[in-house]
Amino acid sequence: MKKKFYITSAIPYVNSSPHVGHALEFIQTDTIARYHKLLGDDVLTLSGGDENALKNVQAAEKAGAPVQEFVDKNNKLFEALAAKLNAQYDVWQKGSDQKHHFPSSQQLWKLCKQNDDIYQKSYEGLYCVGCEIFYEPEELNNQGECLEHPGKPLQKVKEKNWFFRLSRYEQQIKEKIQSGELDIVPEKRKNEVLAFLDRGLEDISISRTNERAKSWGVPVPGDPTQRMYVWFDALNIYQSGVGFGWDEKQYQQWWPADVHVIGKGITRFHAVYWPAFLLSAGLKLPKAIFVHEYFTVNGQKMSKTLGNVIDPIALIEKYGVDPLRYYFLAKFSPFNDGDFSEEEFKKTYNADLANGLGNLVARVGKLAENLNFKIKTLNFIDINTGEYKKALEEYRFNDALAAVWEKIKAADKYIDENEPWKLTGDALNNVLKQAINRILEIATLLQPFLPYTAEKILKQFKGPTISSQPPLFPRLQ
Repeated sequence: MKKKFYITSAIPYVNSSPHVGHALEFIQTDTIARYHKLLGDDVLTLSGGDENALKNVQAAEKAGAPVQEFVDKNNKLFEALAAKLNAQYDVWQKGSDQKHHFPSSQQLWKLCKQNDDIYQKSYEGLYCVGCEIFYEPEELNNQGECLEHPGKPLQKVKEKNWFFRLSRYEQQIKEKIQSGELDIVPEKRKNEVLAFLDRGLEDISISRTNERAKSWGVPVPGDPTQRMYVWFDALNIYQSGVGFGWDEKQYQQWWPADVHVIGKGITRFHAVYWPAFLLSAGLKLPKAIFVHEYFTVNGQKMSKTLGNVIDPIALIEKYGVDPLRYYFLAKFSPFNDGDFSEEEFKKTYNADLANGLGNLVARVGKLAENLNFKIKTLNFIDINTGEYKKALEEYRFNDALAAVWEKIKAADKYIDENEPWKLTGDALNNVLKQAINRILEIATLLQPFLPYTAEKILKQFKGPTISSQPPLFPRLQ
């Protein structure tokens, strides 16, 4: 029986078009999923549209469009991006889905309420629409602004709504994280969460009045005047997409998630709020949360105001998808902010892809053309070893690819030292066979990262007859 592996990307807000930050997360998630498929696991990938946020309503109003029409249109942009990136999702769960997501989220609410963890009270506080969260004054910058959205004033909000007893779960969550039952990667993010827990948890508001929510979102069970707070329902997409509240057999098959892939700005919601909701409802916790960093663009934070938001689809159409996947995965540590530059991208493309991998494949293809070889098929599991394996298991995509590129350099060196262009007969065949085997190993290891490229190389060198092909990566000028 295959081992199941359920992986999710964060559920993006669909208030605007996707940018390169979304592309990064889709690529990372897909790479992990492909790796586990190659290991023989039964893999399920999920993302979707976070549609019930106030910012979506505001964006729709600004665009002069009905909210449902607006989020449907933007959802398609995110799905299209995933497809363009060759990032395969089995489930794309929309927050506005009334057939599955609404009853699922209402079921979660009922379970928490049955445990006496949901109660009503009046509240006044500072609300960030961008983050969809109330902040305490000490959590803001010197200008009284949210750290994620500087320059955007917070809203003073006063209303009566439903609260969740987050404070009740402080110790349990801490124990789950410390024991590794809930694994948070990297360590610095784990320590951040533990420090947040050490400061003590306050109960949180989990509903909004119909007036403030503009009657958009999941209705609160038993209270027609309120809608669920976006994070209560958005986090539940990870469950509603696999059957929670509507298909128990499917839910039991896939839950809990083996890993949630998220950006650092939403760590609190995934590592504190989400476990608390699940503990309250008597449900299993996800096994791991992998937290990646952000992109800046040419040294500046991405911002519509600055006009530096990069459209990843335009990059794909210009350069191809695998070069973009390579640049994102090879040239940035997932655990440090990286600076995206099209100039640097082109340098990387020429150095590593055109002159590196592409040149190796081209020269061996040309030398081996029209010769016959008995090619032994490689099993991924057999060569998934050493630093490559360790790095991938720890989500260090850049280090795993660095290990593959060392093999490319070694293969080039082997050819240069043995000078097959000077050989004939068995001597030539032996050298080329060794070179081909090295290329097949490289292509096999590239499958999680550059799936199109890996497939092309494996097809070209499967034998018995080998033929040269057009360049994998034509040099950029």
